[in-house]
Amino acid sequence: MIPKFLKKRIFKAPVSTDRTSETDAGPIVTKPYANAPINQLYRKLSGQLLDVAVKPKLLGELPEFDSDDQVLRFYVLQDYSRSNSILIDLQTQEHNLPPALVGVNDAAHNIKENAAIIFLNHPHAKDNQLSPRLSRLVSAVLQYPELKVRLVPVSILWGRAPEKEDSLFKLLTADNWQDPSISKQLFNIGVMGRDTFVQFHPPQDLRTIINDSLKGESAGPNVFDSISEGLVSKDLVSEDLASKDSIAKSSPATDSQDTETATTDNDVKTDAEKSPSYTLVAAADGNRELVRMLQQQLTIYLDKQRASMLGPDLSDRRNLVDKLVYSPAIKHAIELEAAEKGTSVRDARSQARGYANEMVNDYSHSIIRGFYKFLTWLWTQLYDGVEVHHFERVRDLATDYELIYVPCHRSHVDYLLLSYVIYKRGLSIPYVAAGDNLDVPVLGPLLRGAVAFYIRRSFRGNALYTAVLREYMHTLITRNTPIEYFIEGGRSRSGRLLPPKMGMLAMTVHSQLRQTNKPVVFIPTYIGYERIMEGGTYIGELKGKPKESESLIGLLKVGRKIERIFGNVHLSFGTPLHLSDFMTKFDVPANSLPSDRTDSPLDEKVSAMVDNIGVKVMQHINKAAVITPVSLLSLVLLSAPKAALDENSCREQIALYQGLAQRLPYADDTVITDMSPQEIIDYGIKLKLIERTPHILGDIIQVAGKQAALLSYFRNNTLHVFILLSFLSALVARNGRIKRSRLDSIAEQLYPFLQGELFLYYPAHGLAETLNKKVDSLLSHGLIVELGDDTLSVPESNSKRYQQLQVLATPVGQSLERYFMTLALLAQQGSGNLTESEVVDLCHLLGQRLSVLYADDIPDFFDRALFTSFISALTRLDYLQKDDETGILTFDHRINDIASHAKYVLTPDMMQILQQVASLNEEEITRAITEISNKKQRKFGRKR
Repeated sequence: MIPKFLKKRIFKAPVSTDRTSETDAGPIVTKPYANAPINQLYRKLSGQLLDVAVKPKLLGELPEFDSDDQVLRFYVLQDYSRSNSILIDLQTQEHNLPPALVGVNDAAHNIKENAAIIFLNHPHAKDNQLSPRLSRLVSAVLQYPELKVRLVPVSILWGRAPEKEDSLFKLLTADNWQDPSISKQLFNIGVMGRDTFVQFHPPQDLRTIINDSLKGESAGPNVFDSISEGLVSKDLVSEDLASKDSIAKSSPATDSQDTETATTDNDVKTDAEKSPSYTLVAAADGNRELVRMLQQQLTIYLDKQRASMLGPDLSDRRNLVDKLVYSPAIKHAIELEAAEKGTSVRDARSQARGYANEMVNDYSHSIIRGFYKFLTWLWTQLYDGVEVHHFERVRDLATDYELIYVPCHRSHVDYLLLSYVIYKRGLSIPYVAAGDNLDVPVLGPLLRGAVAFYIRRSFRGNALYTAVLREYMHTLITRNTPIEYFIEGGRSRSGRLLPPKMGMLAMTVHSQLRQTNKPVVFIPTYIGYERIMEGGTYIGELKGKPKESESLIGLLKVGRKIERIFGNVHLSFGTPLHLSDFMTKFDVPANSLPSDRTDSPLDEKVSAMVDNIGVKVMQHINKAAVITPVSLLSLVLLSAPKAALDENSCREQIALYQGLAQRLPYADDTVITDMSPQEIIDYGIKLKLIERTPHILGDIIQVAGKQAALLSYFRNNTLHVFILLSFLSALVARNGRIKRSRLDSIAEQLYPFLQGELFLYYPAHGLAETLNKKVDSLLSHGLIVELGDDTLSVPESNSKRYQQLQVLATPVGQSLERYFMTLALLAQQGSGNLTESEVVDLCHLLGQRLSVLYADDIPDFFDRALFTSFISALTRLDYLQKDDETGILTFDHRINDIASHAKYVLTPDMMQILQQVASLNEEEITRAITEISNKKQRKFGRKR
């Protein structure tokens, strides 16, 4: 229903006698925006000049239009500017969009406009600064139910530095309600011409917007919050609007001749005044009220888009530090620190200021521009391409949410790569929480001036430092600054995701519970490489070499690799996680913490919520994985005997993995390479990861020398996608025949450990259905066969499918071997004799020994993080109990029950080897623990 105040105020305008009949009118006609030759010449010359000086970068996707010729299309700009008009006209020509500076003539609906551009802030606007063209179009839509008008909001940025409130530069470049002076426009073009960005937003149906506003279906500015990618195709026509004469038809008034044109010449304006009158005008007060509402909504929408591209201004570092130190929360923390340490408040404040100076970002747009140009060059030197997936879902959220990017951490390149991709696609770059180990000479200040704010690797027990960091995070979040932090806490050395660290996540939740501004949304982000700069370093560290500290020399060493080719790099943005959904799930109320305190503790519900968010983030990162050519090669060849296959078998095994991943996708967000198996092999040879050995009976494809350990890293990136298929294949392959019910029972018993290690998202309560789908997939590919009576079997032993089954069954083996070795160690040493750290350290040593003596010396087998994950899973499932004071682990017979399942998936020989390796006497254990303790002390001493 139409509001009463509008029904009373909307009225019919006088009907003109010279109006063209609707039945006789022709189709919509586009004409040059002015008939006078001087106007056409002006447009052509100014366009050519602007095209030379300005090289705009297009952000986002181009708008999609339907093929309906009866649709009128208008571009909506926030501020009037001659240069903006011409720039949009050039962009529409370049990208084959409906032209902007071309007149729109629809005789059937009495519409004759000089150009297809609507300026919300226009110098000729009347009626309390309403846009004349928008007013006329609204009247036309109200008058003619069949009229279709599409509005395309457009953002234009002359430079992307966040605006400062008091800036001479802003005074020189800002547009306002008056016509910008020639000097100001020339300054924009000359200085910002090469740093100009244009984004066309999704087209919107004007009638839909009007109906939503009149029906009260949207709450003012939020009418655009539901904008989805692409064209809004629904034509919602209100029955009231279609049938009531009160919305009636307005017709031309000869005194309404304020045209929206991009011309500047007085002769052009005179010509416009002599042109035929417009046939539609705003229908008095009622229409004015509606137009004002729509104009405000459009303005707010474009403001939000602009803010999402620029971000807030946080460049005044000194003032920001002062605001932090003198905020009520930090004042309270300073007083507590002074009382506890027995120092003066002045000294405690000085210490807090030092902490703030240590961490606060020193934003510099010039540094960001420099990084952007350098990285554009660098990526072309390092990579064949940077592939980005699912970014539009981030753009859709950027205007109305506080974005928290939570990527996996593979390399130091991650910091720069993610920021580069976000900046290039037109959104404000996030502030990155970086370890203070990166705050080295030269590089440290540059990163601080671009994206980084530095935090200490460890600050447990330092209450004042914690308070300053929490308040800084709170400041960033409440000022709607995008933030990025690596939830794993450090770079993964094995290629698997590391267990999440909850510190930064808890600070984010703490801030949101103190004060709600924009709702927080987490963006899980998968980053995948095909070669990695730190590969050699990672392998050395896994084998026990001490971690190298970052330094300028280390940076220069990395620089020597710039001419190497590292293949493609992939960024995939996972399904967003809304904090509000978790708050509802855990019944956590908003604004439940004092706004002026940083030390308010999180209760059990909130802590459980934080833990759940952490796990969900990791699962969503894995769901967004990209199955690259290198990861497929790694999965196939590292599972083959001696890491080699004949080329034909290699092609078939790659095709099998692709078929399994495509037939039953791991998740909707998972991306699979579209390369053919032969192209994948050739690509791996190009990257020098594998090699082809010619042979008269068929060429052999094998892992290149000393590349097996590196390939295990890339195999682990996507191991989770195939792990259940591998596990089920192993159960069938090791037993020859097995009942489905027995297979399900073993899988359900061991699944929680695989889930904890690889962050699998399948819920345990629905696992049976998932397992059935996986089994059906294996059956459909002929890898296993069904004998009837609920029995599964292997194919014929001399068949190609049997060999493929053996290869597919191999990847899960290392995980199960680690589990059995740990359980064997616990069982042999007995309950109540070892602490958690001692078990992890001993398993690490046993894994090292086993890998050298019996395996391929692939170091990720004995990664400490994997043993820690397994022990944590045993504790979480109550198989192990940990004494809070001593850390001693106790357990019962169920440990042996779990170990008994090993015989179904491990060969007897491997089980015997693991038993022998895990057999340590008391003297050996004491010596090993002492040596490990001494090594840790030496390492700690070096760090200090």
